[in-house]
Amino acid sequence: MLTSSLFPMFVFLLVSTSVGGVMLAAFYPRVAKASAYRQRFERIAAPAIGKQNEAANEDGRDRRRSVEKTLREIEEKKQANARKSGKPSLATRLRQAGLLWSQKTYLLVCAAAALATWCVMVSLGLGSLVALGFAIAGGLLLPHLYVNTKRKMRFARFTAEFPNAVDVIVRGLKAGLPLTDCLRVIAAEAQEPVKSEFVTIAQDQTLGIPVDEAVQRMCERIPLPEANFFAIVIAIQSRTGGSLSEALGNLSKVLRDRKKMKGKIKAMSAEAKSSAGIIGALPFLVAGAVYLTSPDYMTLLFTTLIGKLVLAGCALWMGIGMLVMRKMINFDF
Repeated sequence: MLTSSLFPMFVFLLVSTSVGGVMLAAFYPRVAKASAYRQRFERIAAPAIGKQNEAANEDGRDRRRSVEKTLREIEEKKQANARKSGKPSLATRLRQAGLLWSQKTYLLVCAAAALATWCVMVSLGLGSLVALGFAIAGGLLLPHLYVNTKRKMRFARFTAEFPNAVDVIVRGLKAGLPLTDCLRVIAAEAQEPVKSEFVTIAQDQTLGIPVDEAVQRMCERIPLPEANFFAIVIAIQSRTGGSLSEALGNLSKVLRDRKKMKGKIKAMSAEAKSSAGIIGALPFLVAGAVYLTSPDYMTLLFTTLIGKLVLAGCALWMGIGMLVMRKMINFDF
């Protein structure tokens, strides 16, 4: 016989088991039937889901193939133009420098530079033949260096302003404006030289040239990686579709990261540049100090043939050393 303490527990266990059995007998057929329906639906829907995934994968592969084809065509076209054109012509260099000179004006500037150099050399007491040699060198080199300096400065301003222009395009696209209107906004409100380049793009579009070809022409006028990236993004979007605002947003981030990297490189190479400046100026300072204390000792370098050869050799080796140091701190990225 069960004790009085275990009897209530035994009764509770029997009642719970009975209630559970009744509930299982009442609701199990419905649950099993619903599970069978669910399994049948899953078997029917599985091929459709697989086909959708296969279609999505196929679309992704097609897009990748289209992007690769577009990039290959752009690279081949760029290489063909580079082989065809070679070094930029004088008119192209003047256009890239932002100078409104014609070739005749450039030749007149060369003649003026040669005349000014000849006058300076004659005033220093050099002979006519030596002054003529310096005049020819000055007439050829000084205008060339001036155009190159203006060209580099214009490219630097374009690199600094271009990320802001890309950000304006991204905000315009997110606001619902078409790409052509965004380009016209840049042409109206951006800073030079970005403004003039986008004005040219807008004029090309007015003539009926597609947007990707107009931007590719800007890349040819401004041979910089930033302009090339922009042309590639526009070309890929025009041929394969996709979110242009997202792509240009990523491009803007890349351009700003490149600008930060350039600033870090400039800061890290500042010590080497200072060392090069000090090393380059030290011989002149020492020679000036020695000339002030012992002028007869230093005049031998300017009055004798051996002294002139020594000066020429020192200048040559100093120039080579400065070029080597400049090459060591000139990073390409």
